[in-house]
Amino acid sequence: MNTAKLDRGALEAMLGSLRPKLHRYCARMAGSVIDGEDIVQETLVKALQAIDGDASVERPEQWLFRIAHNAAQDHLRRRQREQARMSETDMTTIEDPSASADARLATAASLRSFMQLATAQRSAVILVDVLGLSLHETCEVSGATLAATKAALHRGRAQLRLLAAQDEQTPAPKLDADDERRLRRYVDLFNGRDFDAVRALIAEDIQLEVVNRTRMRGKAQVSNYFGNYDRVSDWALSLGFVDGRAAILIRNPQAGDDAVRGFMLVDWQDGKVSHIRDFRYAPYCLADADIRFIDE
Repeated sequence: MNTAKLDRGALEAMLGSLRPKLHRYCARMAGSVIDGEDIVQETLVKALQAIDGDASVERPEQWLFRIAHNAAQDHLRRRQREQARMSETDMTTIEDPSASADARLATAASLRSFMQLATAQRSAVILVDVLGLSLHETCEVSGATLAATKAALHRGRAQLRLLAAQDEQTPAPKLDADDERRLRRYVDLFNGRDFDAVRALIAEDIQLEVVNRTRMRGKAQVSNYFGNYDRVSDWALSLGFVDGRAAILIRNPQAGDDAVRGFMLVDWQDGKVSHIRDFRYAPYCLADADIRFIDE
């Protein structure tokens, strides 16, 4: 039995290596790479609260995924999403081959497609076909019986095949004119490296999160963040959307293409920037993101 002693340092190290995998699960459960990162952070908080000094944890990776699974469920309930409940029938006779075709389909499926699955189906398909867990490991994470897990997997795969046969025609998101004006000014000043003017736009009590790196609060601390950007030249900003949410897209002009390497979310209050989330150092958030540029 895989049992490990976990203290804060060991847990944070384990989370560091598992974070992309955890995020992939949480993002597909929530239907958003942004919400997925929120759930990952909630998972870390709950895991830290659960351990006590040198507490022993059986199968720590599955334990952490179980916390992430429960955090995702809590997140979905908070958003008051309708959850389909499946009666637990005897599905033990359903065969479960490796289903490589289903695995390829699930890996390529968009977050939007996963959100059309019932929660139990979504979880089973992600854990088995996307992340490669066994049926027994999936039962351990979700807390469901083997019969229920097989049923959810069977029905989720069938639904994804139906969705894959349909053309996804999603209308392009639109940005409010005032929001676009504010964001364009922020981007133009940033690209022009006029960071004194950028600092003039931020609130005194501004909050900054550089995802997967650090948090800062207050104008004095956050001013250093802009200085870090001023010292390097491997970035250029554009307006766009990430999973339908207005965002500032970070590109590398030296790469010679429009590939997005990260993004920022900027919130405003009373005409000032009140909160920044910078995903420059969280490239795993880009893997499943629906990214769109706003035409200049």
